[in-house]
Amino acid sequence: MSDFSASAVIEPSTPLDSLVAALQSGNLKKQLVALPELAAIDDGVILLIDLAKDRSPQPLTIDTIDPLLGRLCQLLARSPLPQARNFLEGYYPDGLVELPSDCKVDYQPIQAALIAEDFDGADRLTIQKLCELAGPEAAKRKWLYFTEVGRFPTVDLQAIDALWRTYSEEKFGFSIQREIWLGVGRDWEKFWPKINWKQGNHWTRWPGEFTWNLTAPRGHLPTTNQLRGVRVMNALMNHPAWS
Repeated sequence: MSDFSASAVIEPSTPLDSLVAALQSGNLKKQLVALPELAAIDDGVILLIDLAKDRSPQPLTIDTIDPLLGRLCQLLARSPLPQARNFLEGYYPDGLVELPSDCKVDYQPIQAALIAEDFDGADRLTIQKLCELAGPEAAKRKWLYFTEVGRFPTVDLQAIDALWRTYSEEKFGFSIQREIWLGVGRDWEKFWPKINWKQGNHWTRWPGEFTWNLTAPRGHLPTTNQLRGVRVMNALMNHPAWS
């Protein structure tokens, strides 16, 4: 990350110095910890705006995941400072990620929910959009057959995945779930507890027992027809989008 002129905003030896140092460290974990603390300070918000301009003056493609920028924009969207609102409206009026679709499905509502940190709403919208992607019959019934998943265009699944990864500090998304699944040797009985969808003989009940924030385990979201068994999930994990 290049220098974003922090010295022009604050004087040396202020309490912000350690937070600025964390941002300039290149260590993603330290940067993510520093972001909310900076977002709580007016001068810190200005720093975050400068950082966002420095990292990506244009919307991201689905191939360029930037979880730091995703978290930063969530925090700016919360800020009461007009500079934050003006920046987001000027640079990213539709959010950070451009959203292609071979089937002309609009994934912007998912992006808006994730920016607002409404992970429950984003999850419901993800299921809705997957059903739209499957066709009018699936959209009407509001759930998927596993046979429909294989027909999903690669670019559409990658677009939804890019949204979840960008706005979750890269904790959530289909590709994250697949990474965990492969890591346990494709063993579903080991996979479910890893993402906290099952503990012992108890399946996590949707929606009340799911965790709808970033304290959730890695891979916890999206739920993707969690109540309909393994076949839909298996089809998603084996989709060519992740090859």
